Amino acid sequence: MLSLSEENYLKAIYHLGKFGAVSVSTSAVAQQMDTKASSVTDMIKKLSEKDLVSYRKYQGAKLTNEGRKIAASVVRKHRLWEVFLVEHLNFSWDEVHDVAEQLEHIKSEKLINQLDAFLEFPTHDPHGDPIPDKDGQIKKTEKVLLSQIQESETCMCIGVKDTSKDFLKYLDKHRIALGTSFKVLSKESFDESMTIEVNAVPLSISKAVSNNLYVKLSE
Repeated sequence: MLSLSEENYLKAIYHLGKFGAVSVSTSAVAQQMDTKASSVTDMIKKLSEKDLVSYRKYQGAKLTNEGRKIAASVVRKHRLWEVFLVEHLNFSWDEVHDVAEQLEHIKSEKLINQLDAFLEFPTHDPHGDPIPDKDGQIKKTEKVLLSQIQESETCMCIGVKDTSKDFLKYLDKHRIALGTSFKVLSKESFDESMTIEVNAVPLSISKAVSNNLYVKLSE
C-alpha cells in the first residue's frame, strides 16, 4: 500500500518521462511537484528501495515496470473521474482537476473497472488526454499544435496542453471546446499570432493560445 505522496511522485515521473519510458532529472520532478530537490532525492531513493523507480545519480529516475503500472493506474483513475464529473455531475472542465486529484487515490480496483464500464470505456478525458486501459496501455492519437497549422487549412480541436483554470475559462469565453473546428485565416510572422475562424466568427489569438491547443487536420 503506497501513500498519496508516493503515488503522486510516480505519476509526476510518468508524465515527465513520456509515460515512464525515459529518465527524468530530480530538478524536473522538483519543479513538477513544487518542492525541493533534496526532498525529491529522498523520495526517489525510497521508491527505488521498493523497486518502483530505477535511479542513477546524475542520470535521473525512470519507472520500473511495476512503477509504470501503478502510475498508469493512478492516471487512469484521475481521468475516468474527470469524465464522470463532467458527463454526470455537471462539472465544467476547469473544475474537475482538483476533485479528481483526490479521487485518483481510491484503491478499489472493482470500483474503477465498474466506473470504466459505466462510462462505456472512454479513451480520452474532458481535456483530450488519453486514458490508460486496465492494462496501462494508451491509445495514441495523431495530433499537432494549432500553431503548426498553415493558412487556409482547417482542423479540429482534440485536446489542450494547458489545463489551468484561466486557460480553460478563456476557451469557454470564446466557445472553444473539444470538437470545435477552426480555419486558419492568417498568421503574423512578427509575433506568431493568428486569426482563426471559430463558429463562423473571426478570432485573433496569441502564440500562447495556439501553442496550447492540440488539433488534427480535417480530412
